Amino acid sequence: MLTIRNILKFIIVFSGISPLFGQANLVEVVREDNGVKILIDSDPIMINGMNWDYFPVGTNYSYALWEQPDEFIESVLDYEMGLLQNMGVNAIRVYTGIQPKWIQYIYENYGIFTMLNHSYGRYGLEIEGQWIPKTDYGDPKTKDVLLAEVSQMANTYKDTPGLLLFLLGNENNYGLFWEGAETEDIPVDTPSTETAARDLYKLFNEGILAMKEIDTRHPIAICNGDLQFLNIIKEECPDMDIFGANIYRGVSFGDTYERVKEVLDKPVLLTEFGADAYDAIEKEEDQQSQAYYMLGNWKEIYQQAAGLGKAENSLGGFTFQFSDGWWKYGQTTNLSVQDNNASWANGGYESDYKEGLNNMNEEWFGICAKGPTDENKRYELYPRAAYYALKKAHEYDPYKKSATVENLEDYFDGISIMGAVLRARSDSNALELRINKEN
Repeated sequence: MLTIRNILKFIIVFSGISPLFGQANLVEVVREDNGVKILIDSDPIMINGMNWDYFPVGTNYSYALWEQPDEFIESVLDYEMGLLQNMGVNAIRVYTGIQPKWIQYIYENYGIFTMLNHSYGRYGLEIEGQWIPKTDYGDPKTKDVLLAEVSQMANTYKDTPGLLLFLLGNENNYGLFWEGAETEDIPVDTPSTETAARDLYKLFNEGILAMKEIDTRHPIAICNGDLQFLNIIKEECPDMDIFGANIYRGVSFGDTYERVKEVLDKPVLLTEFGADAYDAIEKEEDQQSQAYYMLGNWKEIYQQAAGLGKAENSLGGFTFQFSDGWWKYGQTTNLSVQDNNASWANGGYESDYKEGLNNMNEEWFGICAKGPTDENKRYELYPRAAYYALKKAHEYDPYKKSATVENLEDYFDGISIMGAVLRARSDSNALELRINKEN
């Protein structure tokens, strides 16, 4: 019988994605005359990535997909990876907890790689049976715990087909300022934080070296909050293969690629970026502006790729995020309500920015909206305009011989945001009907 999964495998093979089943991939960061690229089994890849997770409405960070029955996990992956594959995503960002077999499953069935993320004490750490909410990276016991954890991770996953690279941390530099996990305004560093920052990046480097002793087939990146502490990173973390950063600056990343090239001379992988789909002023969903910001972001990611004559140090990026997180604002409250409270302000998103007011809505960053969750913790996704706009964007190959900054610009100018909005309108209508039926 020709099942959905077999059809998808057929698509993978004949669309030019040829997974090498049953063996770990060789992933290399290669510097050439015209810039830096990632090669997977000798083939260059522009990372068209997505931050992906699975949190049913009514749950929060304590829900663990990977602890559910295999049959359930498989059904979730078949549904969501199919949607991701359809829009041209070739890699997902996932935190530790996923078992190696599921990384392999995603790769072999959908041709999608996994960037495996260890938070590296970003949200606290258990030391000798006691939970420490704020990590001290200069503490010897903290060092022992983190180095043991990442060494174990490297040992566990090093031979996994479909593993793209390891990512350490998630804006850990902001954790030197923020006490909790909720997003706040971007902090400004002061001389008093320099010692703590040096401890952090020294320990990042120690972790990287420990992992490289175990795994020589996969690169290792750190995840920084924007470009903060760039000079300290240069001094204290020279052994990372890739500089990863979460950057939210609006439609443009500004001087990101040029500054990293000048200061670090490392390739850049944007580990998070994007825009919410809610207008904080009008108090309503705004799919059009979300698609606008994301298209602008991806155009710059491609423009900075090897061979196009600019910084030539862009490896790609991971859009934030695939589906809305209904728990993000309160973390533990109103889990069955999609809050429209904006928790931080960012002037880069001019469409709904007003001085003195927050405009970033944490629960509306999905390029897909979530439908109601049933008794089995399953839900449907309803693609927004950004989904369809990025599907078109990911069809452009910045590594093709004919690629130039000029024809890339023309290509993106030809992507109709309004066309994507109109295409998503039927999805929005279907979601509204579903909600009305549930109520």
